[in-house]
Amino acid sequence: IFLKIYQNGFLFILYSLDSKPLNLWESKVKDDHIERITDDDTNTQVMEVAGSSVSTTYISFPAEPNKTLGISLPFLVMIVKNLKKNFSFEVQVLDEKSVRRRFRASNYQSTTRVEPFVCTMPMKLDDGWNQIQINMADITKRAYGTNYVETTRVQIHAHCRIRRIYFSDKFKLYLPHFTWAKLQRNWAVVE
Repeated sequence: IFLKIYQNGFLFILYSLDSKPLNLWESKVKDDHIERITDDDTNTQVMEVAGSSVSTTYISFPAEPNKTLGISLPFLVMIVKNLKKNFSFEVQVLDEKSVRRRFRASNYQSTTRVEPFVCTMPMKLDDGWNQIQINMADITKRAYGTNYVETTRVQIHAHCRIRRIYFSDKFKLYLPHFTWAKLQRNWAVVE
């Protein structure tokens, strides 16, 4: 999708205030909802992903399984709200050996496991809004000893609220003014 586009600075893939924030995303819902709501803490519209299970309720980008994102920017940043329920997300990358590898972070597991095609990592979220920043190049090198080429897919599972998801060429704290102080103390780095 973004392979032939010049990538520099920020590349937003979800912004909750867009007119159609999930227009390019696939949504899978069982026994609950994926919808835009007004968050009480921020008093702005956010996307809520909620369901009976993390495996049956999620959003995935790109929507078509045969397409890839083609995003070469190495930093993935997500601004999400901890709903104090199970939450996970998955990022699929392509490395220099043309191998697709998945990184899955969740708040319900306690150990990191590296297998040939998937690396699972524990994630701790503070109460309220969090900024999660992942250096995809660094964790690809640490887990597999190969160089990161691009991100091919992003999947966000229940239960969370999402304000923004974007990629960057370097770490930049890009926060709306109303959450600056709270998020500055609560950002989590998954490495």
